Amino acid sequence: MIRTTVVGSYPAPSWLRAFPSREARLDALRSVLKIQELAGLDVIGDGELGRFDPNHPETNGMIDAFVRPMGGVSVEPTTEQVRRWRADPAMSYRSRPAGIVVGPIVEGRLDLPSEDAEVAALTDLPRKFTLTSPYMLARVLGDEYYGDRKAVVLAIADVLARQVQGLSASVLQVDEANVTGNPDDAPIAAEGINRLLRSARGEKAVHLCFGNYGGQVIQRGAYKTLLAFLNALEVDHLVLELARRPEADLQALLGVDPRIGLGIGVIDIKDNVVETPEVVARRIERAASVLGADRLRFVHPDCGLWMLPRAVADAKLRALVRGRDLFEGR
Repeated sequence: MIRTTVVGSYPAPSWLRAFPSREARLDALRSVLKIQELAGLDVIGDGELGRFDPNHPETNGMIDAFVRPMGGVSVEPTTEQVRRWRADPAMSYRSRPAGIVVGPIVEGRLDLPSEDAEVAALTDLPRKFTLTSPYMLARVLGDEYYGDRKAVVLAIADVLARQVQGLSASVLQVDEANVTGNPDDAPIAAEGINRLLRSARGEKAVHLCFGNYGGQVIQRGAYKTLLAFLNALEVDHLVLELARRPEADLQALLGVDPRIGLGIGVIDIKDNVVETPEVVARRIERAASVLGADRLRFVHPDCGLWMLPRAVADAKLRALVRGRDLFEGR
């Protein structure tokens, strides 16, 4: 059976945006978990609502929630540090660094086990825990200590490896939305991801996408340039953006090592149109016809849902499950 799941983020309820208290966050978590349960998802997630920060809503906590608590990172760069950042053409996609590495990167106040335990107390269903890859985090940091990007990546990986050791979630998913546009850095990215995955228990996954901000593709690339990266990953399955990708990307996945299961994106998160179950079933059939149904471990949205209206996100999840059921029933 092909399982259904989410990728990560979910639209933050209005009351959490207005009153980001612990009580409001717990109520929002209960709501999001129940929505997924009622939709019939096989593996649910917390919507990453514990990382929501109304002062930094642009990444829904994908960066700041990890970087800000770490020791060795200054999150208040000076004017000169920002000037140096902007002088680097490779950093043109972001006007300011998320932080500046000024000393050895250590865990500091980062506490992922508490985040995991908080959600575990609210549901008995299988669930996933997501975290941003060491490479993606390193890409948004200025470095005034290590002098080498690989060293930054591996230092972050060591911090995250210690954090994930005690997590109880059924699936640990590492999110990487930057190497897709920087395939030359794939060996560094894979080394960092594998280092933290070796400390995890349960099912291990890596999510790859080409970015999304307001429906815009951020990274320009293709899966065919990333096959060596994908095959180097020490994972049980991949979680891949495919609903909006060209046919060539699906064909390229024939080169993924058979030991790695495939999670196929069949819900377009860059569009407010809600797919019908028939559309979802056809997308699954298309993937199965190319890759073989036995390779398909999961179906899911292309990426996180946080930029969609809540009613649209809810409906897309219902369509996901019904479309899977329609495919399985044929």
